[in-house]
Amino acid sequence: MGEDSREFGESTKINHKMEEVQREEEIDPEGNPLNEPLLKRNRTLSSNPLALVGEKVSYIESLDYEINENDLFKHDWRSRSRVQVLQYIFLKWLLAFIVGLLTGIIATLINLAVENISGYKLLAVLSYIHKERYLTGFLYFTGMTFILTFVAAILCVCFAPTAAGPGIPEIKAYLNGVDTPNIIGAVSAGLDLGKEGPLVHIGSCIASLLGQGGPDNHRIKWRWLRYFNNDRDRRDLITCGSSSGVCAAFRAPVGGVLFALEEVATWWRSALLWRTFFSTAVVVVVLRAFIEICHSGKCGLFGEGGLIMFDVSNVTVRKGKIHKLLLSLAVALFTSVCQYGLPFLGKCTPCDSSIRESACTTNGRSGNFKQFNCPPGFYNDLATLLLTTNDDAVRNIFSTNTPQENQPLSLLIFFVLYCILGLITFGIAVPSGLFLPIILMGSGYGRLLGIYMGSSTNIDQGLFAVLGAASLMAGSMRMTVSLCVIFLELTNNLLLLPITMIVLLIAKTVGDSFNPSIYEIILHLKGLPFMDANPEPWMRNLTVGELVDVKPSVVTLHGIEKVAKIVDVLKNTTHNGFPVLDDGVVVPPVVGQANGATELHGLVLRAHLIQALKKKWFFKERRRTEDWEVRQKFTWVELAEREGSIEGVAVTSEEMEMFVDLHPLTNTTPFTVLESMSVAKAMILFRQVGLRHLLVVPKYQASGVSPVIGILTRQDLLAHNISTVFPHLAKSKSRGKRN
Repeated sequence: MGEDSREFGESTKINHKMEEVQREEEIDPEGNPLNEPLLKRNRTLSSNPLALVGEKVSYIESLDYEINENDLFKHDWRSRSRVQVLQYIFLKWLLAFIVGLLTGIIATLINLAVENISGYKLLAVLSYIHKERYLTGFLYFTGMTFILTFVAAILCVCFAPTAAGPGIPEIKAYLNGVDTPNIIGAVSAGLDLGKEGPLVHIGSCIASLLGQGGPDNHRIKWRWLRYFNNDRDRRDLITCGSSSGVCAAFRAPVGGVLFALEEVATWWRSALLWRTFFSTAVVVVVLRAFIEICHSGKCGLFGEGGLIMFDVSNVTVRKGKIHKLLLSLAVALFTSVCQYGLPFLGKCTPCDSSIRESACTTNGRSGNFKQFNCPPGFYNDLATLLLTTNDDAVRNIFSTNTPQENQPLSLLIFFVLYCILGLITFGIAVPSGLFLPIILMGSGYGRLLGIYMGSSTNIDQGLFAVLGAASLMAGSMRMTVSLCVIFLELTNNLLLLPITMIVLLIAKTVGDSFNPSIYEIILHLKGLPFMDANPEPWMRNLTVGELVDVKPSVVTLHGIEKVAKIVDVLKNTTHNGFPVLDDGVVVPPVVGQANGATELHGLVLRAHLIQALKKKWFFKERRRTEDWEVRQKFTWVELAEREGSIEGVAVTSEEMEMFVDLHPLTNTTPFTVLESMSVAKAMILFRQVGLRHLLVVPKYQASGVSPVIGILTRQDLLAHNISTVFPHLAKSKSRGKRN
């Protein structure tokens, strides 16, 4: 093992800067040397690969968004006819269409379920209250909420832990290049949750399943569909799915595309823009068709609700499973008590004389005037906001030309309650969205502000509610362009554009001066290694050469390698990429070096090495293989799959002495940077190109020096990990900024 270490890399150079942090670092999954055990306290640059995925702590890896230009890939594209290329392009658009179609259908079914379950529940409760059977009404209301929350929580806790929460941060991390494992009833329960988060997650899951041919155990092996079973094409499909989810939640096709562009996607191009827009257009057509069907009353209590559209166009201006389940049920119980009990604090307000009594005092499907416990001709405005679906609550509070409809005390109770519910509900183990709860909070304080400013302005209270919701959304999520378009598509009023833009910009600016966006906070809490768009200023004073110096030596392989060496490397490291070197290469005279130089042939992935071992790609003699031999054993589509582990590979002692030709499996065009490049520039390149590995090469190629001096991965380039190794850089820059 000592000879292997000397052969495949020089000993690590540790300078005096590392002595202060040696005791605090943990294992680096991309930097474990072969001659040391896996479970150890690392004394060098470390990166914690653990993240909170669902209810478990899992190892996190990066995705292979880079095109792997090995011999098989090049032959595959050279051999494709024009017809096959057109089929490939057609299938991309077809999958985008199917993503939009399925997302629209599922969104409609979800809305049907939410509106009908919530509607019948609230009708029964209001019926009990009307008969003065208050205890029965409370027990029924709480029991239904309890059951629905239990179903949603048990599904998340036991079957799909990653479905808990908004889901958007996980999709954002995936599109950033983070492989989050296993990505992908509570709204009907009446919790302070929205549908947009689950719908974005659902749209992305549909796209992922289509891209890989179905679930892991029942994949479709159709040859053409398998061409999309790679991280790069699946990323494009999941981007279409995320934009379709936002469109399905708000019927905002342009807003959905801009949401994916501004908030979710890290990498974008014009062809992807058109495919995402095509997907959202299909979603809108599906939703519009079902709305027309529901207008005729064929959807039960669905009516025009559920598919959110707040028309104001007349305005002229972490724990165990049982603990997670109990927490969800406790929040459901608290929510039920508040929603049922607080309306009794509201005053009974007489109906406006211009409104027919039958239209005012209703306990029916929807409307701005719930009778609740009031006598005929009176309504309870607080019950109107609390004992209804979130969609109807927003529609009521956004209503225009109703200046006397809501009492200030009711709006204050409504705002405070939803702030409290939002704080305790966002983290429970049920699928949830953040848009609607934040809209409810913002619209509450917006309308309350409109009431108090009524004597000094002619602006409608409904407009104040819209602007309040927009400001809180921008202040918490830091979105501007997409959010502006979403609100324009929701309110159906282009005249709101200028004032909405001003409000969004002010709210985002104020929020940025205090903390990151709510999605970035969730990413940090989950431990997902998300790469920010902008590097820290102090990272420009650090070179990648200095960064790899504090890492263990890079582990390399020969172009024709012994099976025993490959097995040893795979079992004793957690690396996912290995530089492939060729010794004694005859170089052209113009290069200016003597023959016998060492060539960097490329980079081979762990998954491809495992494929070679599984397929017994072994030879008794050390030799290069022919193209036809490679194509008999492998296909490029097979190499795009990322399955299997070294533990599941059986290699005999006789096979250990054989050889593997790694040249056909090696990506001959990996991204390389000079050791003199700044870490800031390397981070920007890493993020924008969507890399998994970045090779660092020496600036001067001396005789006997390896052509690659290190590999940088996502964990190595995170500002937090670098600052623990070079604290003096971060501290000095921080003091300079404060001064």
